[in-house]
Amino acid sequence: MAKKQISVEQIVQAAVSLVSEQGMDALNARSVAARCGCSTQPIYLCFDSLLGLKKAVTAQMQKCYDVYMASELASGKYPEYKASGMAYIRFAKEQPNFFKYLFMRNRQGEADDPQAYQFHREAMRVVQYGFDANQAERIHTHMWVYVHGIATMYATGFLNWDWETVSKLLTEEFFAIKNKISGGGNDN
Repeated sequence: MAKKQISVEQIVQAAVSLVSEQGMDALNARSVAARCGCSTQPIYLCFDSLLGLKKAVTAQMQKCYDVYMASELASGKYPEYKASGMAYIRFAKEQPNFFKYLFMRNRQGEADDPQAYQFHREAMRVVQYGFDANQAERIHTHMWVYVHGIATMYATGFLNWDWETVSKLLTEEFFAIKNKISGGGNDN
């Protein structure tokens, strides 16, 4: 009797689908094997450990996030900086389990993620127009916290505002912070 051949791509796709539906905690060799319709043997033949599969799934989640970001930026619907915030929130709403793992997991003991710093540097470049480096960093830090808060509420099912409301709130918050920081008002 011929054995069913399961490719690395099929295993990763099954694992990504599982994580999308149930979260990273559902990822184990048995659950992925069940999705693939095979034993756990092909999984361990393709990956040295479950950690290897987890890394492959994480890379696919990151690619999915990158597609959201690129799509929102390319749409031209919003200014570039705002588009990055809208993409982040949309990703949280439409891919909550991916968002939770990529942006809400405990990172103590993990090596620094160079992509996280790259996002910060890119955002700083966009915000710097018309601001000195210190002002741009302060504006971005405030906006990062604000956008992450809205995204977290979407990912956890706490709210479901329409996109016009989200867009309006981001604009209002940006200009409120910009005016506060560039105006040099009282910091109390």
